Amino acid sequence: MKLENKEKIQKFIDSILEEPIIISFIVLIIMSMIVIGLSLPLYLSETHEFFVNVLAEAHGMIFDIAVIGILIFWLNGVGQKRQRIRSYRDEIDDFRMWESEEAAFRTVGNIKRLNRHKIFNLDLVNCHLARTNLNYVILNGANLNNANISYSNLIQANMESTRLNRANFENSNLNQVNLKNAYASGANFKDANMIKSNLNNAFLIKADFNNAFLMEANLNGTNLTGANFDNANLYKADLRNAIGLTAEQFENVKTLYLAKFDEDFYKRILAEHPEFNGSKTHG
Repeated sequence: MKLENKEKIQKFIDSILEEPIIISFIVLIIMSMIVIGLSLPLYLSETHEFFVNVLAEAHGMIFDIAVIGILIFWLNGVGQKRQRIRSYRDEIDDFRMWESEEAAFRTVGNIKRLNRHKIFNLDLVNCHLARTNLNYVILNGANLNNANISYSNLIQANMESTRLNRANFENSNLNQVNLKNAYASGANFKDANMIKSNLNNAFLIKADFNNAFLMEANLNGTNLTGANFDNANLYKADLRNAIGLTAEQFENVKTLYLAKFDEDFYKRILAEHPEFNGSKTHG
């Protein structure tokens, strides 16, 4: 019987120790009894002075809560935010070069979380992002060199001044994407939808636009040296002030209907290929 009672008492004590709220309440009651017991003579003999001191201490407590409490809360929030950002970046590094569906979706999730923290300049070199949804993401100034972003959606994504050298966008939807001032030399845009995309002043040296849809795309001021436009649709595309263009680059395009060129270059195209006549279509 004694052993059973000891076990019951031990279980009761253990159950209390596992509940911090109960422990705090018990400590409060004990300390209140001690303090009130010691202060009882003051309650009876020096009531007015005692309550003046209590009110002074209460004001000090309010000040401590207002200043120290808020400051600690703010510092704790800043610390937690930095820790979350670090964990998102670390996870991107963990999945780098892992060519799997899970890696792609986990990386995109971290990109979007970092975007919510107003962080856009990310290191995504060699990341696998194929078949993902990157619509409306902001990656200004990010580094996506050699990244695989094929078969993905990047509608209205903001990738201004982003490094995309040798990145793979094959069969991706880049309608209305902002690639202004981007560095995309050697990038693969084969079969990509790039309707109304902004490639103003981008570096697209030896980029592959084979069978790409560039209707109403802004290619004004871009460097297109060695770029491939075979079977590309350039309806209403703006190619004025482009660098490195040759007439041969447009020999096999699907259409140049209403495309805009510098007047001198346009005359040179017509001189070498009269069949263009500013509105060549085939296929």
